[in-house]
Amino acid sequence: MEKFSASEHPHLRYNPLRDDWVVVSPHRAKRPWQGQVEKKAVEDVPRHDPKNPLCPGVTRPSGQVNPDYKNTFIFDNDFPALLPGGPDPPKSDDPLFQAAPAHGNCRVICFHPWSDLTLPLMEVADIRIVIDTWANEMVNLGKVNTWVQIFENRGAVMGCSNPHPHCQVWASSFLPNEPSVKHRTQKDFKEKYGKPMLVDYLEKELAKKDERVLLESAHWVWLVPYWATWPFETMLLPRRHVLRLQDLTDDEKNDLAQMMKNLLTIYDNLFEVSFPYSMGWHGAPTGTYLEEDCSHWQLHALFYPPLLRSATVKKFMVGYEMLASSQRDMTAEQAADRLKALPRVHYKHKSDQ
Repeated sequence: MEKFSASEHPHLRYNPLRDDWVVVSPHRAKRPWQGQVEKKAVEDVPRHDPKNPLCPGVTRPSGQVNPDYKNTFIFDNDFPALLPGGPDPPKSDDPLFQAAPAHGNCRVICFHPWSDLTLPLMEVADIRIVIDTWANEMVNLGKVNTWVQIFENRGAVMGCSNPHPHCQVWASSFLPNEPSVKHRTQKDFKEKYGKPMLVDYLEKELAKKDERVLLESAHWVWLVPYWATWPFETMLLPRRHVLRLQDLTDDEKNDLAQMMKNLLTIYDNLFEVSFPYSMGWHGAPTGTYLEEDCSHWQLHALFYPPLLRSATVKKFMVGYEMLASSQRDMTAEQAADRLKALPRVHYKHKSDQ
């Protein structure tokens, strides 16, 4: 009987955070590609564009004029998905037609005044300011909101409409779907096994560091999750048990700034392009949850890049993925091997060496 090989044979992997499964089909990576090919991202971005609403001194569509900011700049989103006030939908007794209140705040954080920079090209000290800004927004918005989602969509292929280093913060009066599932799964795990899921998971990954661990520092570990869905999906975890961004120490924040510069440099070096992704932070809920026991949570950042084979071939979550189950064409270990082999110096700075 043929022996199973994870790098050759299709199999399922369980994601305990989302309580679902991903189909792994490594043999499909050998198939020729005749599908959609994206245009390679244009990287000739001007440092300052008077037509870019995120640049210093520019008038945004709301009529507000951006200040001449020098590091981070925060403003309320001119086209927010959530509003702090407004009427609630009527209650319904019909289980098939349910609606609920949705209030919140949507903000934009510009990382730097220069449009031609991204996080891996910024100075570590400037990235540290971004991290402090994230933590402050978590504290301020978390006082009245149940969930504060910090996320960055980088690259036009991920729907980013402005070539300027920035992210968004959507704070909501409700617990969204993904964190709601994680709240349940992590709580169930801790009740059953006596320790936080991701604390236990990291310990076991570090014991197998030749498999999926990509980078380690004094306070952080960057890895490809065993259950990763996107081709080069990764997770960033603190070494100690931390509930929320604002709970990080100064040393952990300094180390995080360097780690983010390093890991995003590796991503850019994979296809020598400003690597597109959606990334975001997940930690314990806020609002009324600040007074509850959330010790089952562990802070973590998620990176979901869409690229598959090159800078112009992306992974599509369609068909089977939309109708049946998530599926990937390379194993998490194969993706980790690709990323681990990349240089630590950004491809744009090779001539500086």
